[in-house]
Amino acid sequence: MRNTTITLFVCFLCFYSFVFAQNPNFCKQLSGLKTLVKKEHFAPKKVDDSLSKGVFQLFISHLDSKKCLFTKSDINLFKEHTYQLDDYINTGNCEFIKTYVKHLEKRIAASKSYLSELSNLELDYTGTDTLYFDANRDFGYFKNDEKAKKYWAKRLRYKVLTDMMEDTTNLEVLRKNFKIKEPAIKKKVVEKELCFLDEISNAKGGIHQFVEHAFLNAFLNYHDPHSTFFSNTEKNVFEHGLGNNQLSFGITTSKNENGDIVVSHIAPGSPAFKNANLEVNDIIKSVSSNHTILETYCVSNEDVLEFLNDESQHEATFKIKKSSGLIKDVKLIKSLVENEENNARGYIIKDISEALKIGYIKIPQFYTDFESPQGLGVANDVAKEVYKLKKEGINGLIIDLRFNGGGSLKEAMDLSGMFIDRGPLMIMKYNNGETYTLKDSKRGAVFTAPLIVLVNHFSASASELFASVMQDYGRALIVGTSTHGKSSAQIVLPVDEKQDFGFAKLTVERFYRPTGKSHQGLGIIPDIQLPSLYDGFKTEEIYLDYALPNDSVEVSLAHRALKGFDINSLSEKSKKRITQNQNFKLISNINKSVLNDYINKKIQYALTLDNVFSDINAYQKLWESFTNKITVENDNVIIENTSATSKVLKYNPKKSKENIEVIKELSNDAMIIEAFYILNDITSTNHN
Repeated sequence: MRNTTITLFVCFLCFYSFVFAQNPNFCKQLSGLKTLVKKEHFAPKKVDDSLSKGVFQLFISHLDSKKCLFTKSDINLFKEHTYQLDDYINTGNCEFIKTYVKHLEKRIAASKSYLSELSNLELDYTGTDTLYFDANRDFGYFKNDEKAKKYWAKRLRYKVLTDMMEDTTNLEVLRKNFKIKEPAIKKKVVEKELCFLDEISNAKGGIHQFVEHAFLNAFLNYHDPHSTFFSNTEKNVFEHGLGNNQLSFGITTSKNENGDIVVSHIAPGSPAFKNANLEVNDIIKSVSSNHTILETYCVSNEDVLEFLNDESQHEATFKIKKSSGLIKDVKLIKSLVENEENNARGYIIKDISEALKIGYIKIPQFYTDFESPQGLGVANDVAKEVYKLKKEGINGLIIDLRFNGGGSLKEAMDLSGMFIDRGPLMIMKYNNGETYTLKDSKRGAVFTAPLIVLVNHFSASASELFASVMQDYGRALIVGTSTHGKSSAQIVLPVDEKQDFGFAKLTVERFYRPTGKSHQGLGIIPDIQLPSLYDGFKTEEIYLDYALPNDSVEVSLAHRALKGFDINSLSEKSKKRITQNQNFKLISNINKSVLNDYINKKIQYALTLDNVFSDINAYQKLWESFTNKITVENDNVIIENTSATSKVLKYNPKKSKENIEVIKELSNDAMIIEAFYILNDITSTNHN
């Protein structure tokens, strides 16, 4: 069995999902991209043999990312193009693409044939075959057709067993009902696999366009991982994600590499955002609304989006599968998320004596409103909450940027200006080598008391801009883990101004800290480090292929840093608390187990119901131990709403109920509680 990931699913889909529209102009698209990249990209690369080799490797990976389709003979044939793609691009010869279309079509047909044959056979679950998991081993492509057929046989049985476990976690029940349920589940799994394989062939544009778009993406990805090709639909979804004014459930979906429909984005302030049971990367098994059930195992992502955006679907129940394997039903009601509704709600954290009162604001994304003349967005929302918190008499503030992947850089700059008294915020560098310093020109600050910014490995781009400004000015203490390490900006441009050739999201600028240094690839290093569940997962920018290198620029306008904090003293006090804190001990232990047993998993066992159950159940129990055991250790810490929020909730029972769950979740967050104690250390020192 091939590489496994934390989700334990073994390459159930071997290619990326794209949105297609019929387009016979592949050569013109490629030529247009070449011209566009050369003119607009921050660091365009020569179309030479180095590019050819890199694009070739990315292209093959895009077509068959998990090495589930092609054989070694296919790859050997493709290798003839390793150093020829640059010549094809430069001369406008696009005939080469037909080779990949032909062989992909052949392998999809072969895989479908294997599945059809297996569907009529009685499958062997007695352990005569062995499953192999080795996350750090490259198993390579199939040696021949027999190896491919054997793989599909293993994959089908494994998937049948894992699907069966979604109904119960009781092994005795599984054993008892196995023979009765296996045929129906096998039929459904085969149908699902066939649907995945058919999706490319049956989609508008078919295999030809899938292969063409894979190549266009490979060409752009070679320049940097954030430059990608967009169809019209993908462009709209991308830009829509930065906005914040819509009637919807607040969910954007996509297909992962296993072929599952997953939650890819949750709009701030939306019904999905307010429901603590729904998270990004949750698998959507089905959606039911108006007595209609949409099973997602054999539909395209476009069909799912169409169903969710249907005006008649006002209320829906989502059957989701969590990363732990737990199945949940989540009910959502559509609502209009308007600018008047503050999506960055503030809370108060205090000790039982009320001697210390700290404000807390979670910023999920640097959203903006493209339709607003004033460009109102997250900075405006935060300003409102800071005003409310100041009226409560807070002694300090925590701004939580964990899992904030970025958004509008302008919003990040506006937010930064709220906490400093004028000065440079960042230095932009363009593809011609010129630099420009962007600064906050407004006198004074909205808030001057001690500030902590919480970050983690998934805080990126605009989040890192804000954190870096706060750190360089000595205005805030950065607490958490190192951040993602993305210091580049992208814009969406048409491939051709006159022709409908799609769009390119291109990296056109890089931004630097007020000091002239860059966090590209390095991330923002926190002043005080805290243990995280995601340490060592290698999700950061530095692990992405062809990520831009780190560098620095000269400073033309120096910033004036404040005195800052006694980081050494504060860090030592924090470490003492962490070593004695059972929640952080649990986080560290879970992290080590996930890394050793799943991220870097290396194991083999006979393919039987008992063995697969043992493997899957151990993973589920691991996450359950975290969710069930983590609790607030200090009852002296209380989290509550502001007076303004309490007044609003008083007349809204539904929101009041949601709010109770939010406060419960915040109260069980070890990082938030530790940030409170760090601010207590800061204010105690200031008073002495």
